[in-house]
Amino acid sequence: MRKIFHSIANRAAALFMKLLFGYSSRIYVTGSEHVNRAGGFLLASNHISHFDPFIISSAVRRKIDWMAMAEFFPLPIVGLFLRAVDAFPAARDRADRKTIRSAIDRLKDGRIVGVFPEGGIRDGASSLLQGAPLRAGASTLAHMAGVPIVPCVILGTDRLYAKRNWLPLRRTPIWIGFGRAISHFPELEKSVARARTEQELTKAFQGIYAELRQKFQLTTDDLPHPPRERMHAPSKNRRQSLRRTTATAVDLAMCASMNLLQSRHRLNGRSAAEMERYVAECEKLTPHEYYAVRQDVDLVAAIRNGSGASVTWRSPIQTKFSRNNAARADFFWCAARKNAPTVFMLHALMSATHIGYRRWAARINELGWNACFVHLPYHYSRVPRGYWNGELAITADLIRNAEGLRQGVMEVRQLIATLREQGCREFGILGTSYGGWIGALLAMVERDLRFVALMCPIVNVEHAIWQNPGTAFMRRELRRAKIAPELVARHFHLSSPMHNEPSCDPARVLFVSGDFDLITRPADIDAIQQKWRGSDLLRVPQGHFGYRMMRDTIGRLKERGL
Repeated sequence: MRKIFHSIANRAAALFMKLLFGYSSRIYVTGSEHVNRAGGFLLASNHISHFDPFIISSAVRRKIDWMAMAEFFPLPIVGLFLRAVDAFPAARDRADRKTIRSAIDRLKDGRIVGVFPEGGIRDGASSLLQGAPLRAGASTLAHMAGVPIVPCVILGTDRLYAKRNWLPLRRTPIWIGFGRAISHFPELEKSVARARTEQELTKAFQGIYAELRQKFQLTTDDLPHPPRERMHAPSKNRRQSLRRTTATAVDLAMCASMNLLQSRHRLNGRSAAEMERYVAECEKLTPHEYYAVRQDVDLVAAIRNGSGASVTWRSPIQTKFSRNNAARADFFWCAARKNAPTVFMLHALMSATHIGYRRWAARINELGWNACFVHLPYHYSRVPRGYWNGELAITADLIRNAEGLRQGVMEVRQLIATLREQGCREFGILGTSYGGWIGALLAMVERDLRFVALMCPIVNVEHAIWQNPGTAFMRRELRRAKIAPELVARHFHLSSPMHNEPSCDPARVLFVSGDFDLITRPADIDAIQQKWRGSDLLRVPQGHFGYRMMRDTIGRLKERGL
């Protein structure tokens, strides 16, 4: 009779949950093949709301026996329901032998036991999704029972705390990702096996989290927030919606202008054959060879003999545009001059004015750093007559684009080498958008950098060319010339930060993403931040174009003591 009661209760609860959350939510699931498997295993999930176990259970075919907080079981109705669906109590502050024995028995009986290894509802820095440490219970339990652990990441359920999200037709989106089963490593010694399991589990959580964010293009509002904030933040959500709408409108307008500007440029004689020859030569080179510093110009003398405010020299790469062949950098010296560290400020594509950078240079000087504003290829003093600022830097001529990036990286490396000769030992990179792209490439080849702050950097070149709304005309021209994505991808080992690793310490790298950015997707910034393990991430509520990001970035650098 007891088994029949539990069977009926579980079936009724499963049906009710499917109807309830089918009405209130749209649930997106990835990796369901990893959880719909035979045999006993431990299901370990992050925990962002009280709705998590019910929604996860509704997305899994098999029944899950949840390990729930002991405080719930003395409550008459709640406790009866939990026992009816085979949940069992667990104390949060201590290991209970009865709980452990019950979990092991169920696992060995071929059942699924669900746990939340964070020990409670968590968000932000206290969440394992943001790098907080796991509790040891899950790995210990798996090792004792001799079963694997299936990791699970759930996002979006915290928004169900807001009453308005239960209104008809709202259907709050919820995302669930399941990962591959993680072994309990029976061949290893007990303590080593547990440590290895925890390491693999942490890595799996981070990987699933990044995959969900990238696949579903999640924004900051989609990510976990404190329950109290979700309950009492309608005005904040309205402000967020207004910011999103404004940022999207600005980004789309700028993308339209970029496409209009690119329509002035054809491939200028470039063909798939020329691209093939260029890529074939580049495939033989490593990033260090491709961006090697050339010592064919005496920059030391140029800086010493110049006015001190700016320096001009012959670019290591010569193009058919004479004005672009003269590299230039403007220096803003602090009181200590060449004995102080130097920050290289790398501006955005088609940057409207240098006035804002000059103001920030003054702020950097106040912090005791020199600032150096670099005129990137085809910008400012390097704009050929008859063209707009920066319009030649990114067009359908991919070879010119690549050589422009190469110019920018090599010229900054020349400046670093020259200042190093003069006694300067510390350097920082502050790059925005196109400048952030060059800054990321510098991080791939320069080891000795105190910090690399990259604001909305172009890190995924594949997306930048083939999906970016600002490069629609470029794609049309490339297809007309029969230049395929596979051909372009052969250059990514030199031009795409996403496909590379940094030479400098990743802990010195700060990625800054805009929550509403249509050009540099937040998901791409998250992905490279996870790949460059140890790097920092700052999210700012703006689109690709905005002024808040620089302020917040400087603030984060000051917090880190850089």
